[in-house]
Amino acid sequence: MIPIHKMIWELETQGVVSKTHSPFNSPIWPEHKSDGEWKLTMDYHGLNQVTPPLSAAVPNMLELQYELESTAVKWYATVDIANAFFSIPPAAECRPQFTYTWRGVQYTWNRLPQV
Repeated sequence: MIPIHKMIWELETQGVVSKTHSPFNSPIWPEHKSDGEWKLTMDYHGLNQVTPPLSAAVPNMLELQYELESTAVKWYATVDIANAFFSIPPAAECRPQFTYTWRGVQYTWNRLPQV
């Protein structure tokens, strides 16, 4: 099985992508990594050109650190961020905009792409 075909099949099996029909379509660029593996990348330049800019409030990291350190509670956490974006679903009305085509079939992301 072609590596990209296998990767898309696995993503579909896991529910990360699904087949769709959309007026949107972004180019897919399979990338051969230095370790011999393949990476699925998308070119979202066209989508970025028609997307209104978004300004998000970013917290002051020093203030946030001070607030966390000043509490009398001990914090314990383990974070595994491998495939972290796959846990965040895009808004339903935005999903068609994340469409790409592989071998004549359109797919869309059910979770945010990691590209």
